[in-house]
Amino acid sequence: MAVIPFSQALRERTWSSHGDSEGADFMKDLMTGKGTRDDYIALVAQHYFIYEAIEAAAEQFSTDPVAAPFITSQLTRLPAIEADLEFLIGANWRDQITALPTAAAYAARVREIAAQNWAGGFIAHHYTRYLGDLSGGQIIRTIMQRQFGFETNGVGFYLFDEIAKPKEFKNTYRDQLDAVEWDDAERDRVIEEVLAAYQFNTDLFIDLSRAKAAA
Repeated sequence: MAVIPFSQALRERTWSSHGDSEGADFMKDLMTGKGTRDDYIALVAQHYFIYEAIEAAAEQFSTDPVAAPFITSQLTRLPAIEADLEFLIGANWRDQITALPTAAAYAARVREIAAQNWAGGFIAHHYTRYLGDLSGGQIIRTIMQRQFGFETNGVGFYLFDEIAKPKEFKNTYRDQLDAVEWDDAERDRVIEEVLAAYQFNTDLFIDLSRAKAAA
């Protein structure tokens, strides 16, 4: 019996969760013109707390033999998020944003994985965020540019200037996933962590909807 490549097993076992995340009302409104510029800013602000944790973990894992091949400056998003927030909010943007409960829990989970030195868990979150950004993120960027009149300022998060061919990059990333010599138990554990990451994303959209309703 042929062994299913890990990247394929990962996609198949997380596909329905991926759909749930994309279907959240907050994001749907933003993508169909019902969302406001403030809604978009709220999303960018929460990304800051999540990527601050992920990229701090990336520094820690940069010498880890399993995680290191996945870590590249081509994917680094935090400087772009900071520039976007400065453009969208102003120079004092740090004083204007706070983490919603899900973003705080999400970041805490990433820090917990780093504290455990669990490379598979780090890769699970790295995969979920960055491959998602390279895929659906490009559609989000185009719609936000059209909707709010942005050029590159404000949507720098979605601009991967150092990746000329995203499709090739993603294929290489999946090849790297397939090359990691995890046993079945660790593969399952990593897939469960990817599912947890998708749940964080879904819950974040729910948090954003609630915060908007409360405001």
